[in-house]
Amino acid sequence: MKITRIETFLVPPRWLFCRIETDDGVVGWGEPVVEGRAEIVRTAVDVLAEYLVGQDPLRIQDHWQVLTKGGFYRGGPVLSSAVAGLDQALWDIAGKTYGAPVHALLGGPVRDRVRVYAWVGGDEPAELSEQIAAQVEAGFTAVKMNGAGATSPVATAAETAAVIARVAAARDILGPHRDVAVDFHGRFTAASARRVLAELAPLHPLFVEEPVVPEQGHLLPGLVAASPVPLATGERLYSRSEFLPALTAGIAVAQPDLSHAGGITEVHRIASLADTYGALLAPHCPLGPIALAASLQIAFATPNFLIQEQSRGIHYNKDADLLSYVTDPAPFRFVDGHAPLGDAPGLGITVDEAAVRAADRSGHAWRNPVWRHPDGSFAEW
Repeated sequence: MKITRIETFLVPPRWLFCRIETDDGVVGWGEPVVEGRAEIVRTAVDVLAEYLVGQDPLRIQDHWQVLTKGGFYRGGPVLSSAVAGLDQALWDIAGKTYGAPVHALLGGPVRDRVRVYAWVGGDEPAELSEQIAAQVEAGFTAVKMNGAGATSPVATAAETAAVIARVAAARDILGPHRDVAVDFHGRFTAASARRVLAELAPLHPLFVEEPVVPEQGHLLPGLVAASPVPLATGERLYSRSEFLPALTAGIAVAQPDLSHAGGITEVHRIASLADTYGALLAPHCPLGPIALAASLQIAFATPNFLIQEQSRGIHYNKDADLLSYVTDPAPFRFVDGHAPLGDAPGLGITVDEAAVRAADRSGHAWRNPVWRHPDGSFAEW
């Protein structure tokens, strides 16, 4: 079996899909994307495809080595994301060829269902409470929310109080038996994060995500030591080597993204590395159905898995949603806040190729917003 063709599809709301076809007629799908830079990743996939076309798709580990290390300059979000999507597609082909789900190829499931959480937004506690109540009614046992919008370099008393009020509103609705995770999104300085974390502790968040931007990872040891709340990070880390300092700093939860951190191949290894540090895995995935399908395959086969992000109804999904490009919603039919264990081969989903090709004809040009402080200086989004 040989790879004969690799295509990419720019589909709303902000995703990029890739399709790998073989001469045996087996097709694999992946999701290689950097949100806001999808066109650049598309070009990277095209370059990497020059190597893959004509190769045996089942030599996944060897292809991963060549794709990540075959160029003198390595790493970074664009290359790692291009590799990630291609890697997902190769695992999809392998599963379909062997007639088994990817989690079986990784050693088999270690759980019967995967806990997932829902995103909630809202700038005011009352609005937030309404959204959380709807997710609880839908059966979810956990939600995640942004901690704040643009935040002053040293958070003001009002900004700090607003964070606490919003999380307190969430806790009031969730009660003591459900969870809330809080995403700082790198919008806080270390000093502000330290202050807010202490005040959040009585509200018992499941974790606080990205307390500082990844380039300030050297500050994580101090934050971990000072924080009474479990800390999580990793959506902007792309390899085992980049996760190592965060893990040695003592983070509680590692959050690699299956569409950014080298795909199934590398995230499986990141999970094992995290396990040696007592850290749990909560893959980042505010993306499309292929990325989520790949994430769930990892979740089913990973002993130190905690919880899975998913994008149904997320605020980014304006023109399409999680189910827009699949023919069968069953793999994403969450029951009591959990995804079911499936036995379909490969990634376990059937992509609606006609819908994907139609969407690609219009494409998208999604960009993340650029925020500024009141004085006109740049603010972290």
